Amino acid sequence: MEETTGVLKEGFLVKRGHIVHNWKVRWFVLLQDKLLYYKLEGGKKESSPKGRILLDGCTITCPCLEYENRPLLIKLKTKTNTDYFLECCSREERDSWALDITGAIHAGHPVQVQELHRMKNSFKLLENISLHHIVDKMRDSSAGIKLTLNVEQGNRYKETFTGSALVDWLISNNFAVSRFEAVTLASMLMEENFTKPVGARSTGATRYSDLSEQFLDDSTALYMFAETSKKMISSKEELQFNISELSGTIVKQGFLVKQGHKRKNWKVRKFVLRADPAFLHYYDPTKEENRPVGGFSLRGCLVSALEDNGVPAGVKGNVQGNLFKIITKKDIHYYMQASSKAERTQWIEAIKPLT
Repeated sequence: MEETTGVLKEGFLVKRGHIVHNWKVRWFVLLQDKLLYYKLEGGKKESSPKGRILLDGCTITCPCLEYENRPLLIKLKTKTNTDYFLECCSREERDSWALDITGAIHAGHPVQVQELHRMKNSFKLLENISLHHIVDKMRDSSAGIKLTLNVEQGNRYKETFTGSALVDWLISNNFAVSRFEAVTLASMLMEENFTKPVGARSTGATRYSDLSEQFLDDSTALYMFAETSKKMISSKEELQFNISELSGTIVKQGFLVKQGHKRKNWKVRKFVLRADPAFLHYYDPTKEENRPVGGFSLRGCLVSALEDNGVPAGVKGNVQGNLFKIITKKDIHYYMQASSKAERTQWIEAIKPLT
């Protein structure tokens, strides 16, 4: 078995396959000099790793926008020029992984670590930056910012982008080196009427007097190009899920292992917990489309931790530890497994007030 002492970080990430470019969820373990990844079989991590990424001489790209339907990617290029694409479940999670991997890559080079911290907090916008040039680039059909249909408080906004998506795009296109810098640029674009806020969250922020607080680096704040605002709200899109289900505020999101209803097999799913209205939806992280594969209202649900010794009743396969279950109002039983006791507690405590 591979040596796994000195674990710096571990958790689920979605990895692009090497030979066939399909996406699979793997359990990643970050060590001082390498990143190991394991396959999950029947809800359990296999004992030996499926592969390893040696970090010596590796370069990291984050944000990486090479896949338009997967905005939360980290790209690693090894010394031998092998590319690895790893997807996280939220922007916070992505930035945290990127920081820890970067730290491990540069651990032996303290000067580079100092330089990184300096760059992260630096502020040196390009001297003669042309906002027109940025907007032209943003509108480019292939390399521009991706416009999508977004939902906020029951309203659907066509051709919009989120605040954090714009910040990622500006950094990725070398218009800014840090998020702080990108936010300032984004505020300038808004002030000069190239872009405008849409929806309550982003519009509310423009009331702040400080320019740097007016633009939100946030995945729930919506913006659009100023001249597309005429045909902003759409009503006819047929969505599989009732639109109001997906309009609540995101309270928590992350990967959990879930027992299937019919085949009772265990699969990793990305769970998103929303409030007002309170719903828990789950997505298949290996698929491109960002629509839930299942979900339910939390009103009247019961949520509880399951016994950690042995396999609890209702659980198929030899899956044990860090399990919890939700019983819906319609008496449907959902069984989930978190990756640690602490994570299970966090999920239960986030769900309980919404039931």
